[in-house]
Amino acid sequence: MEQTAQEKAQEKKRFTPETTVGEALRMHPEVGLVLASYHLGGCSHCGINEYETLEQICWGYGVPLDALLASLNSLFEEEG
Repeated sequence: MEQTAQEKAQEKKRFTPETTVGEALRMHPEVGLVLASYHLGGCSHCGINEYETLEQICWGYGVPLDALLASLNSLFEEEG
């Protein structure tokens, strides 16, 4: 069964471990709020680089990757 154009577009809108912080911030306007809820990138001494991947920042700051990805991907589900 072939996917519709809308299904293909929605499939592209997924955050993955390989998504960089910069890409994520451009994908949805509320990504910064989600990152802040995990205490990522909000402090001057623990800033995150836009070229780091989500997996790298999770590893570096002890954040469960699965939890962060679920929170980020739920942004697209809320759009309906």
